Amino acid sequence: MKMETRVFADIDALSRAALEEVLRIVHEAVARNGRCAISLSGGHTPEKMFALWSSDEYREGTPWDAVHLFWGDERYLPRTDPLSNYAMTKRTLLDRVPIRAANVHPMPTDFLKAEEAARAYAAELRSFFAAGSPAFDAQLLGLGSEGHTASLFPASSALAEKEAWCLAVTVPATPPQRLTLTYPILNQARNTYFLVSGESKKDIVRAIGADPDLAASQYPAARVRPVGPLYWFLDQAAVP
Repeated sequence: MKMETRVFADIDALSRAALEEVLRIVHEAVARNGRCAISLSGGHTPEKMFALWSSDEYREGTPWDAVHLFWGDERYLPRTDPLSNYAMTKRTLLDRVPIRAANVHPMPTDFLKAEEAARAYAAELRSFFAAGSPAFDAQLLGLGSEGHTASLFPASSALAEKEAWCLAVTVPATPPQRLTLTYPILNQARNTYFLVSGESKKDIVRAIGADPDLAASQYPAARVRPVGPLYWFLDQAAVP
């Protein structure tokens, strides 16, 4: 596994660099396989990137018919709720670009039980990847101040999951009910980008950097050990 840290002056520079990396991967994947699968994250930093992606500068240069968008986690709320990761992406990106509805794969949040929704999303992923490896060409991940990523929080039983690709979890955050991808699929990604910005992330970045055993770390983000390259994009404010 290759791990690399890059530092940018601010969130705007970080967002532009991340987008240009993703677009490079999109074009390479489409040339190689005819499609590109991307796993998105929620949060303020990706929001900046999505808004940039939908701008005139980048929108027309994206082969939208070949891009498939998935999510790494979701709050178990209606898709119209302001706290929904899908709602944020729809507002900043999906409503502004010519992507086909069939290419957008949000996590379902309309099942009576969240566990049923998790199984349904796992089935959709298995259908999409079919007999091949469940490898996103690019996945974007964030970092919580206590070390969570996606909706994998410290001390969660989901950290030990070895088989299921998607789980329903209850987390110490608002709202508590979530859906999240798990390490069995996160660690298959071909390219992984942690996007971390703001002074509030400085302490956790320092803690992860000092952790002697990342594979068994108390910080879930540190346990993401993908088969492909792993990049940490930090703005200057998040650097310890």
